[in-house]
Order: sequence, then structure tokens, then C-alpha cells
Amino acid sequence: MTQLFAGRTCIVTGGASGIGAGVASRLAAEGATVSVWDLDESGLAASGAAHTIALDVTDAEAVHRAAESTASALGKIDILVTSAGITGPNHPAWEYPIAAWDKVIDINLKGVFYCCRAVIPFMQANGYGRIVNIASIAGKEGNPNASAYSASKAGVIGLTKSLGKELAASEIRVNCVTPAAVKTPIFEQMTPQQIDWMLSKIPIGRFGEIDEVASLILWLASEACSFSTGAVFDVSGGRATY
Repeated sequence: MTQLFAGRTCIVTGGASGIGAGVASRLAAEGATVSVWDLDESGLAASGAAHTIALDVTDAEAVHRAAESTASALGKIDILVTSAGITGPNHPAWEYPIAAWDKVIDINLKGVFYCCRAVIPFMQANGYGRIVNIASIAGKEGNPNASAYSASKAGVIGLTKSLGKELAASEIRVNCVTPAAVKTPIFEQMTPQQIDWMLSKIPIGRFGEIDEVASLILWLASEACSFSTGAVFDVSGGRATY
């Protein structure tokens, strides 16, 4: 049986755990050569990925070097999945610590921009590419006491739409997914009250599974996703059906 991603090279940021790890594993199982970029060096060592880079996505120059290193090691870059992110603390906006706000925006939004900016030229040189940015349902609806996270993910949605239109005439497709809460290590950054609130908003009545989100991401990362770009794909258990 032909593997879906045979011959393809992929980067997954935040790929040492959570949704990123699930996506990296699925891509590799389908024949892709995967480079995992993550700040967690122990997680990278345990990832089993063909190529890894310990990376802080808030460092634009380091991201640029990582893209060059990956392209050199793998020969090309076909696919980018941006999964690196944090939730930040839970506070009303008027009490939100400025340093914490800056950190969330730096990782969740600026980090995605830096990665896309660094990788797109390699895709343009190849005449092919698929970018899947992981946003959040919070970027559509806004979660109370999570203004930084909500704003950062709304920014990812806007960035995805802009990039999709800028690259539409090429063979590079740029889309994003907006998961509702999925049980991953990121839950450790949230209060029990915030977790309970998120669950109460999901009509299906449970949290998403990593593999459910990964299945959608793999389609968006494939050649089959040929006529969708700059789009936002819901995977929220019915929370936001628009």
C-alpha cells in the first residue's frame, strides 16, 4: 500500500508532546521524513523523529537557522505544522500580567509567523508546500480569563488567511485548525475551573482526542488538500459550527 506522505519532508513545531507529537508520529507512519522542533530536549530525544532541533520559536534568527539546517539535512521542506504554544495564566484582562501577555503572544503568534516566514521560501523554491497552523476555538470565540491566549490564536487565524491569499497562485496551501480543548500536557497550565468551563461548552460532552485532531491536520497537510487555502477548520465537538 502506498503511504500518503512517502517522499515528503515535514517540520512539526512543538512536536515533542501533545498534538504535535501525535501529528509527527502519524506523518512518520505514513512515510514522511519528520523534523521535530521543540524547546524540550528530553522530549526530542524520546520522539524517535528522523531529525530534531532544540528551538525557541520566539527567536527569529534561531528559527531561520533551523529552517536552513532542516532543508540541508532533509533536502527540501514540503510541510510545516505549527503546534508550539502555551496557554498562559488565567486572569481578567485588566489584571493580566504584562510579562505573561508578552510571552503568550511571543510564542503563540510571533513564533508561528517566524516559522512560516523562514520556511515559505524553501517551499517556493520547490514549487510545493502545505502549512497547517494550529489555532484554537478560543481564537474564534474568546475565552474569559484567557485574553492573551484568545488574542494570540485569533492572530494565528488572521495570519493564516493572509498567507493563504498571498500564496494562492502557487502550489502552497495554508490553512489552520481550531480545536476545542484536547487532553494534552497543556492542561497542566490551566486551572481546574478553566478546564471545567471549557468542557461545559462542548456539545459532544467530552474533550477531543489527539488522534482526532491529527486526522484533520494530516488531510490538510496532504496533496488532497488542493482547493482549500486561507481556511479555518473546526474540530471542536460542535462548540463553534461556523
